[in-house]
Amino acid sequence: MPEPMAQESNLIGEEVTYATDTTSMKGYLVYDSSISGNRPGILVVHEWWGHNDYTRERARMLAEMGYTALAVDMYGDGKQALHPDDAGKFSGMVMRNIDAAKARFDAALELLKSQSTVDSTKIAAIGYCFGGSVVLTMANAGKDLDAVAAFHSGVQLPIMPNEGIKARVLVCNGAADPFVSEESIKAFKEAMDASGADYEYIAYEGAQHAFTSKDADSLGQKFNLPLAYQEKADLESWQELKELLNETFNK
Repeated sequence: MPEPMAQESNLIGEEVTYATDTTSMKGYLVYDSSISGNRPGILVVHEWWGHNDYTRERARMLAEMGYTALAVDMYGDGKQALHPDDAGKFSGMVMRNIDAAKARFDAALELLKSQSTVDSTKIAAIGYCFGGSVVLTMANAGKDLDAVAAFHSGVQLPIMPNEGIKARVLVCNGAADPFVSEESIKAFKEAMDASGADYEYIAYEGAQHAFTSKDADSLGQKFNLPLAYQEKADLESWQELKELLNETFNK
């Protein structure tokens, strides 16, 4: 019997480069070519490992939902970390230099807005781990974003919530994540409440850090870190994201 033909994909993915005054960055832009006209654009910010296949897969999932997605590069030159020590150094360098982080984020934002498939008035950003902290920080910095979603993200941020937030905010964290302290959650929620922001904080029972990544178990074992994939939390948090985007963009 002949092999069944693979379903043809209408996704167009392309490598893109963009830059600040000091840093060249390598991203991945993806959209569904079968959709006519422009549509909301979504930035996808990587974990502390850097811009990798996981980040691109999430961007493709968003493109399949009808968005144009840009998997960004916050480290520069597409740099990736192969060890937690390097990941900590790379992510720390970004978060300790918030002006450079803003510039890198802004460069990605402008690239996304300039795409012919994007409605530049409808922009969201999502992020994982380090990337979640990035998108929350950028929302707190008052960036022109309609919505942000953070997954297994730290909430002790370089810029804490304030009245300048324009975006709707979703945080999906694991209740068993040892990297996110109860004190930091309390401080984040209190600041969000005081800012008057539209937000939701969800803690998934039994979920550890990196619960959306199927590589979490092997990476946790390799480096003796408390990482674990949890399918239930992964699926439920993605559904929460879908609902946030649907409500925000009236799709």
